[in-house]
Amino acid sequence: MKKILTALLLMQTMMIGAAVKVDRIEPANWYVGMKNPSLQLMVYGKDIANADVTTDYPGVEVDSIVRLDSPNYLFVYLNIREAKAGVMTLNFSGKKVKYELREREKKGYERIGFSNADVLYMLMPDRFASAVAPTKKSNGKPVQMKTKYTVDRNEPSLRHGGNIEGIRQHLDYFCDLGVTALWFTPVLENDSPDNGTQSTYHGYATTDYYKVDPRFGSNEEYKQLIDEAHAKGLKVVMDMIFNHCGIDHPWLKDLPSKDWLNTPEWLSEPKETATKTTNGQSTTYNGGLNSKYLQTSYKLTPVVDPYASKIDLHETVDGWFVPSMPDLNQRNPHLMTYLIQNSKWWIETVGIDGIRMDTYPYADAAGMARWMKEINEEYPNYNTVGETWVTEPAYTAAWQKDSKIAKNNSYLKTVMDFSFYDKINQAKREDTDAWWNGMNRIYNSLVYDYLYANPSNVMAFIENHDTDRFLGEGRDTLALKQALALLLTINRIPQLYYGTEILMNGTKAVTDGNVRKDFPGGFPGDKHNAFTAEGRTAAENAMFRWTSRLLHWRQGNDVIVKGSQTQFIPIDGVYVIARQYKGKTVMTVINGTGKPASMNLKRYAEVIGAATSAKDVLTGRKYNIGGDKLELKPRQSLVLEF
Repeated sequence: MKKILTALLLMQTMMIGAAVKVDRIEPANWYVGMKNPSLQLMVYGKDIANADVTTDYPGVEVDSIVRLDSPNYLFVYLNIREAKAGVMTLNFSGKKVKYELREREKKGYERIGFSNADVLYMLMPDRFASAVAPTKKSNGKPVQMKTKYTVDRNEPSLRHGGNIEGIRQHLDYFCDLGVTALWFTPVLENDSPDNGTQSTYHGYATTDYYKVDPRFGSNEEYKQLIDEAHAKGLKVVMDMIFNHCGIDHPWLKDLPSKDWLNTPEWLSEPKETATKTTNGQSTTYNGGLNSKYLQTSYKLTPVVDPYASKIDLHETVDGWFVPSMPDLNQRNPHLMTYLIQNSKWWIETVGIDGIRMDTYPYADAAGMARWMKEINEEYPNYNTVGETWVTEPAYTAAWQKDSKIAKNNSYLKTVMDFSFYDKINQAKREDTDAWWNGMNRIYNSLVYDYLYANPSNVMAFIENHDTDRFLGEGRDTLALKQALALLLTINRIPQLYYGTEILMNGTKAVTDGNVRKDFPGGFPGDKHNAFTAEGRTAAENAMFRWTSRLLHWRQGNDVIVKGSQTQFIPIDGVYVIARQYKGKTVMTVINGTGKPASMNLKRYAEVIGAATSAKDVLTGRKYNIGGDKLELKPRQSLVLEF
């Protein structure tokens, strides 16, 4: 009987070994010397869940093996605390697979993130520049995608063919402009078919978390770009999305577990053709929707509302962003570990200098806090900014690390100042009065900085890829200069949107694509080249020079980075905000009216002190500030240094 049982067990083992197939392991490699010695391997292959896993690599132990609902996934947790770099062999019930552990290029604390000493320049890879023929790799070979890759620059919401190599070839442009960090919208694979005149050119429908979209380039080209950016003193920030993935992600064909997504039940129910309207834009979805589909309310307030109903919170956190972007369940610990490791892998593999996290409050707060806490522990000098789109400072402040007003700590160092964005875009259309309008809106917004644990770690902006351009359909350079003068001198991390420096405009009235136009000169055949002074118009050159002068002056300026901040209630239409550090002062003066204004200098004696003259860094002109009055032109901006 014993011999029969032994034979049966041997036969069973042989059958399992023969049946085991390992198609993919994520991450494909890892790094030794991490503070967290645990490594999760997501292994995919037909019936892989039946396998046992062993390794005899020195310093590596198999802590646990987790089998979820799908027979084609296996989660292997390894302890690599004592491991050294090298190639180990993983044995999956007789199927042997090589797996590499690498040395880190830097220790975690040596990774320095972006700060208020930087100015981030946000761009969209598809719309900035192309250095190779559309649909071709840099080596001339066709781009291979599951779905057909087409380029149509006449359609604002289809792909236009920009790529990583195009960006790399224009690194000197960013240096000439004077920005210090680049934030690209997502570069990860979005292998989804076009839907009429709509596509995922924006990058927010991920289908592979470990692969650069082949239409943009390769992982190697991405790293090359970052390395060369670093050599020129530029940082690179990576846009990530943990709230959702793309509907064409392989997970959707074979979910690791039933709770991998939020509200997945609608996927298994019959669907009717349906059209969904989002931000005024209607889209017909393949397969349609049904009564089981849960759309997010887009209302973020329930997450912090002490009186929030369960249904409101459920719709916010568990609803899908759009039907084509499945909502991931960050409460699943294995999924959250996968995402945390993914962030670390990109930091270690290509050397990104920061992370921007999309749709931050839509995801599970506890899961995201776990992510941030672990990133901060591994990389204490790193930085991550989360998109927190509510225009009230009290809401935004609640999401910042160590918030004094939040119930739970998010560990998120930087939040986005949607209040500043909102108020400056209202103020540009108004005259500053005695109470609420015009520059009073900025004053009244900054008043609430006491709510922030760290105001200098708040990212301010005047526009981005999700908003109308600041200029709208016009070219009001006076309003733009006032906005930029404030943005680049207040106690914030400033973010610019590509093309502002050359007066790019547009609104979302028809489609988001109209605020995401191609940078002129970035594409073969462009007749207008705004990358060079020779190619720019007189107006574009004037705006570029003005912006560049301010940006270069800001670099390494301790008054702006470290200085205290004092603001004055707008009087007679004039708004003044001052920065001071070690005996030096910068005073930003804004005439918030469309008529001449007289500035009573004695009112600002506490920051002017004994100074009698100051230089306007915007023009180089000197001003007498030792008298009684300073006369200002309509909508004039001054950045006075003394």
